[in-house]
Amino acid sequence: MSKPDKKIIILTEDELRKTFSRLTFEIIEKISNLENLLLVGIPTRGVHLAEVLRKEMLDKTGVDVKKGIIDPTFYRDDQNRVGTRLIEATDFPTSIEKKDIVLIDDVIYTGRTIRAAIEALLLWGRPKSIMLLVMIDRGHRELPIQPDFCGRKVPTSKKEIVYLSLKEVDGEDGVYLDKI
Repeated sequence: MSKPDKKIIILTEDELRKTFSRLTFEIIEKISNLENLLLVGIPTRGVHLAEVLRKEMLDKTGVDVKKGIIDPTFYRDDQNRVGTRLIEATDFPTSIEKKDIVLIDDVIYTGRTIRAAIEALLLWGRPKSIMLLVMIDRGHRELPIQPDFCGRKVPTSKKEIVYLSLKEVDGEDGVYLDKI
């Protein structure tokens, strides 16, 4: 993802790694049975973020937590505003019935992506709980949705964007702010 040079660094690679570690410990602290946990990433960065957190949990606990993907594109109520992209197949390694689910996205803004993802998830079954993890909360919510786990709150204007870069996808790790 090439961005103009005027980007502002919100989290460096080192700060991002520390944030991953903190979020991992917060999940471990909140979920009593990690065998019942399912990390569910929202494409695209949420899927890669779920994998990073899955590896962190394995390193810290020895438990290989299951990971899935939910693509909420067809459940959005604002497709005409945001457009569509290439759809990723929803994929769960197990039934979501009675699972503790941590839904993972990179940045929360209006809350509409998360609402759509929850709607899509509930068509697959009835989990025990659904919690939300985001790397960045930039405010400007249009729906009453708040993360349970948050890497960093970054107040922004609507003329700014915040994006997560991951080495596996973008060739670098960091969180950046830029003007639209």
